[in-house]
Amino acid sequence: MLYPLIFQPIFKERLWGGRNLERLYGKSIPAGVPIGESWEISDRPGDVSLIANGPLAGKDLRWLMENHSAELLGQSQPPGMRFPLLIKILDAQEKLSLQVHPPAELAASLSGEPKTEMWYIAEAAPEADLFVGLKRGATRAEFERRIGDGTVAECFHRVPVKTGDVMFLPSGRVHAIGAGNVIFEIQQNSDTTYRVFDWNRMGLDGKPRELHIAQSLASIDFNDFEPRLIQSIYSRNATLKVRYLVDDPLFRVDACQVKRGQRFYIRSDGAQVIGMLRGRLQIEHGETKLTVAAGQFALLPACLERVTIIAETQVEFLQVQNRLGTGAQSSSSA
Repeated sequence: MLYPLIFQPIFKERLWGGRNLERLYGKSIPAGVPIGESWEISDRPGDVSLIANGPLAGKDLRWLMENHSAELLGQSQPPGMRFPLLIKILDAQEKLSLQVHPPAELAASLSGEPKTEMWYIAEAAPEADLFVGLKRGATRAEFERRIGDGTVAECFHRVPVKTGDVMFLPSGRVHAIGAGNVIFEIQQNSDTTYRVFDWNRMGLDGKPRELHIAQSLASIDFNDFEPRLIQSIYSRNATLKVRYLVDDPLFRVDACQVKRGQRFYIRSDGAQVIGMLRGRLQIEHGETKLTVAAGQFALLPACLERVTIIAETQVEFLQVQNRLGTGAQSSSSA
């Protein structure tokens, strides 16, 4: 019954957003407001993705999980029976708040959910940067003192970035996206964020946004100094080049480059997502022929087993494999 699926994006107005989702990917974003996030595949309460193609168009991801979870995910059965991944595109034209997500062992006690995530820099302005982890030598005492005097950003490790850079962010790693980034975000299904500092600015309502100092201090890994960008490069295969990015018990992510006209196959016993960075692919399974272009994400249910992929142009895409509930162990450092 299931087939390769795409979903209607859910757009989020953010004070730090812009119009790049329209410029880069032709998305029909609301006029006159800054759009910071496009939730591409989501099974969050109040924000559930609607299927946009084929016989199931109009039904949503929650319906799929309630009625076809085994076909969708294979052997993995995530806690709470929600789709285990949340996938977004972010358009950060101003800095995001300095923030942290609670680690798994503390999340419940803080009334939150853990969130491990990965950022792929799809486009970076010349001066784009990230703030990730702490500067070497920063202490918790200094961090708390600087929260009080409004200078806590001085404790953060700044990382200049360019298009194609990747950062892995386990729960507990303090971070912020700097201005001038368009990012593909692959994350655990969670929406718990604790803000520790928001650059002394006002929110969309003209008031300071809420901070979560106590929860942040409980969640931050104060031994996480100056993490690096992922240092992998593409393989030299002439037809299909692969760049290994993240291999985590929650998800695996690889980047792939394929020459125009190439045909190849994807096999899996679990759900996978193809996230298009550039170019155009055709995905075929049975009677389904689905074209996906830059800025689109296709969900390949586990029951499909083998899917045919044809590169209509030279393409680059992310291949995301769910691992939550499979018992997978990390086999490489990210």
